[in-house]
Amino acid sequence: MGKRSSQVTSVIHLASAQRTAAAAGRPEIAPPEPEREQSWRRKIRPQSEGQRRLMAAIGQHNLTVALGPAGSGKTYIAVSAAVAALDAGEVARIVLTRPAVEAGERLGYLPGDIGDKLAPYLRPLNDALSERLGGKRVKQLVTEGAIEIAPIAFMRGRTLNNAFIVIDEAQNCTYGQIKMLLTRLGWHSTMVVTGDPDQSDLLDGLSGLAEIARRLEAIADVAVVRLDEGDIVRHRLVADMLTVL
Repeated sequence: MGKRSSQVTSVIHLASAQRTAAAAGRPEIAPPEPEREQSWRRKIRPQSEGQRRLMAAIGQHNLTVALGPAGSGKTYIAVSAAVAALDAGEVARIVLTRPAVEAGERLGYLPGDIGDKLAPYLRPLNDALSERLGGKRVKQLVTEGAIEIAPIAFMRGRTLNNAFIVIDEAQNCTYGQIKMLLTRLGWHSTMVVTGDPDQSDLLDGLSGLAEIARRLEAIADVAVVRLDEGDIVRHRLVADMLTVL
């Protein structure tokens, strides 16, 4: 039996079961969800007004700074925009970077070469990419050089042309580091800087994200989008906890 015939038979059986359930006073049987194609992952919709503003800002500006609490979708939206730009041919590559800063742990003695040691720090970016593209395609694009994931220390001295750059966890960067990263922006490129100024793992006063964002707000062609607890899309308890912690 062909796939089409099998689908028609399933619909007939479902309709019959629903009529039988209705006659017996039982709840109706919900139809099965249609199979989704891989492409659905590339299309996201904002879940809050703040996320809508962030998505619009990224589409309209070459430089966007997204500030907000954990779970508000900053990194996910930025990576999704990067993937969309690469697929549309608007950029030739994606460059994702974040600081390799320990959050109270001592990871310096992890086994392996420098790539192995840095992998835990860069894993969140890998996870976001894999959810958008699938692990197999991510590996292929990394091998081809269309996607680069690197710590911030590897960005010094470079000019990133025709690229979509995402700087994640920028609250763990000093003022000088963020200034260095911003000046990597080259021709035909888009940059998104994300971070939560309230969750820095640096010593007090060392994070430069809040001050950088304050100064950049004076530039008309730079978007600074501030998200809050109402934009959190993780478990509802995350937003509740952040109001008291």
